[in-house]
Amino acid sequence: MNNILITGGAGFIGSTLANFYSKNHQVVVVDDLSMGNKNNLDHSDNIRFIEGSVTDFSLMEELLKTNQFDYIFHLAAVASVADSVERPVETHQVNFDSVFQLLELIRAHQAGLKRLVFTSSAAVYGDEPTLPKAEESVIRPLTPYAIDKFAAEKYVVDYYHLYQIPTSAVRFFNVYGPKQNPESPYSGVISIIMDRYKKLLNKEETSFTMFGDGSQSRDFVFIEDVVQALDLVATSNASLGEVYNVGTGTAINLNDLVATLDELLASELPVQNQPERSGDIKYSLADISKIEAIGYEPKHTIKAGLEKYVSYELAQEKND
Repeated sequence: MNNILITGGAGFIGSTLANFYSKNHQVVVVDDLSMGNKNNLDHSDNIRFIEGSVTDFSLMEELLKTNQFDYIFHLAAVASVADSVERPVETHQVNFDSVFQLLELIRAHQAGLKRLVFTSSAAVYGDEPTLPKAEESVIRPLTPYAIDKFAAEKYVVDYYHLYQIPTSAVRFFNVYGPKQNPESPYSGVISIIMDRYKKLLNKEETSFTMFGDGSQSRDFVFIEDVVQALDLVATSNASLGEVYNVGTGTAINLNDLVATLDELLASELPVQNQPERSGDIKYSLADISKIEAIGYEPKHTIKAGLEKYVSYELAQEKND
């Protein structure tokens, strides 16, 4: 039984990962609940929850001095691009400073660590138009969020090469699935669309605001495939000191996404088109050949993932 630390572990991705590992391992979750929800975590004797911020040096130092972890997943972040533009200093403290601090604490107190996995973002690629995005593609971060993610990612990888700290990093593309909060300014477009469908099914007045003509496309990856990728990267010897894209290698445009959900829900969501927002990336697609080389295989097409997501959300509606 491994001892696993997950920062940001009450959020959408973090809680899914914590629940997955808690079946067979001890899991410590640190989350300040600014975006996460403790109710996302299973009631399990194997999960220990600590409410606090990764920017709190005393908290993190005490935690890493008094516990020996086998694996650490650093997911805590202010995941809003807009927020990073509005509050660059505050978001920098979470998105960069906490990572640097964690690396130094691991160096000082975690001699037995098997792996630190840092979660970066496809935002680092910016608006460079070449597709698909490979790990060695041109990096053109356009916002404080993307700059912090890339800088932190480089530190994480270099701590392996310079100090032999066992590290890896992943760049998430558009993750979706159960427990993603549509009310959050950080939520993905699929959770927002799903929320509008639920309102529609409840006979409420609603519509989905689409910026642009709907031809913009994304590589949407289902949460279960993301958990598979994180577990694989954490446990593979080949992934030491490496960075990996996590996506599906397939993109869908927003018009087709809405049409697919219309079909699954036997409904027709009203769509309000607004002008494109400046700074929005038009197309995004992951080259996943590098992570496939260590055994990753996404199990969910967009339709299969949406079917699971819809089933979960409709079941939640019945229980509420």
